[in-house]
Amino acid sequence: MKTNRETPIEISATEFRKIGYRLVDEISNFITTIEKKPVTTGESPKQLQKILGTSSLPENGSSADDILLRASDLLLHHSLLNGHPKFLGYITSSAAPIGALADMLAAAVNPNVGAQILSPIATEIEKQTVKWLAEFIGVSPEYGGVLVSGGNMANFTAFLAARTAKATKSIKEDGLSNATEKLVVYCSQTTHTWIEKAVVLFGLGTKSIRWIKADVNNKMDTRLLEQTIKADLKNGCKPIMIIGTAGDVSTGAVDNLRTIASVCKTYNLWFHVDGAYGIPAAVIPELKTVFDGIEEADSIALDPHKWLYSPLEAGCTLVKDPNHLVETYSSHPVYYNFNNSDELPMQNYYEYGFQNSRGFRALKVWVALQQVGRSGYIKMIGEDIQLSKVLFSLAEKHPELEAVTQNLSITTLRYVPLYYPLSDENREAYLNKLNETLLNELQQGGEVFLSNAVINGKYCLRGCIVNFRTSEKYIVDIIEIITREGKKTHQRLQEVETIKLP
Repeated sequence: MKTNRETPIEISATEFRKIGYRLVDEISNFITTIEKKPVTTGESPKQLQKILGTSSLPENGSSADDILLRASDLLLHHSLLNGHPKFLGYITSSAAPIGALADMLAAAVNPNVGAQILSPIATEIEKQTVKWLAEFIGVSPEYGGVLVSGGNMANFTAFLAARTAKATKSIKEDGLSNATEKLVVYCSQTTHTWIEKAVVLFGLGTKSIRWIKADVNNKMDTRLLEQTIKADLKNGCKPIMIIGTAGDVSTGAVDNLRTIASVCKTYNLWFHVDGAYGIPAAVIPELKTVFDGIEEADSIALDPHKWLYSPLEAGCTLVKDPNHLVETYSSHPVYYNFNNSDELPMQNYYEYGFQNSRGFRALKVWVALQQVGRSGYIKMIGEDIQLSKVLFSLAEKHPELEAVTQNLSITTLRYVPLYYPLSDENREAYLNKLNETLLNELQQGGEVFLSNAVINGKYCLRGCIVNFRTSEKYIVDIIEIITREGKKTHQRLQEVETIKLP
């Protein structure tokens, strides 16, 4: 009788070491030379398909060595590098190298962090990670929560908990079809698009959203908020929650969380804070007043893969009373044998969110929090904010740039040529077209990667610094690249306009 089963998927210890050592060396070289590479190759899907090939599913297997050689070549030479010091696009951070090693370890052990019995130590590490994240942003460590894939899922998880807590108690059995009152939610007009997905997916419909106008600083108008709630109550609607934003994705503005918390208490509403991007900045002592009121939140969404520099995917939902998660998501089919121990109640994460089978996302966050520590994050996040201010200041001083906004680590600006023969009514339309065209050129060019924001009708270039590799030198370089490419883009657009003239 054979002791060991032979399978085509196993790798011998010798081969695993050989492949693993080489791969780690390649990754190490990639990380240490990343600034010398283009941010992106700008290759089209057609070009990439040609490189990848269009062969059918293999009938027979190949060697793991050859496969990983090709995979590393494809990824290291044909990717957009969000770890590059001149990547300031969207809100994707440079990933902490220790996170890559943690992901490898987590994949090797492969715990299913859906139930404690399937992931004994991984469950305890996730619990500790959640507690540390609560402490990090300055709320009670008694908040409970769950690691999820990112901001959308963190907000969805909290949204359903709010619906369960504030809608009629029969909603889990009867659904929304038998509701006698229309459920409504309130958020700023700058709120991320997750809210539109949530109301569609979870039965409220897009007409349930009350979009509250933002003031000149891009913060929710809380006076208009309360007026809208009063009108809805008068019209027989049932308000259930208000969503405050701690760092909106376009400009980084933070709503007046203390005032929103007070309104929620007055009308018995769930107070949710979307802090997916900005809430880690609450760790900085000088910014405590900016985030004042966060401790009143019933739930908070934050993304360690944004401003805590974790590799993707790592989001988190924090809830002041974690029983709301259990009341929303728990079920006990007969085939679950996840009994509590005599010593302490077991925490089974399948009762905290959407997933039953769950990977070990928490490990990469847990190790980074220990490697860096609170003081290290205060330093890095503070430097990111300071670099954003440098970007704004340099744009403000440059004759061909207009600095538009600066909040947290986000700066918006636009290229404005010195001379262009346009009437006032055509000026803004041309500048919007110019900056949109310029952004497309920059994103494909490989020297820098920015994203966009539309601020009061102005199409802006947007730089979000959540990148521990960015330094002032790169900010100076980025200003030079924007103006150089801006001139070229302006010239091309003028030539096109000249050709169109009769």
